[in-house]
Amino acid sequence: MDTPSPTPRTAPRWRRWLGAAAALLVLLLVLQLYRDPEFMRMLADQVWACF
Repeated sequence: MDTPSPTPRTAPRWRRWLGAAAALLVLLLVLQLYRDPEFMRMLADQVWACF
């Protein structure tokens, strides 16, 4: 007697699209920060302070 194996649950398509859109938005916001020279200076100063 073979019992059918349950199919794996996957997220609905809209949730995957929403997750991908949110990740893309975060990525674009971070990349926008790196284009700001003042942010890069602040980041470099913070890294330099570690040494």
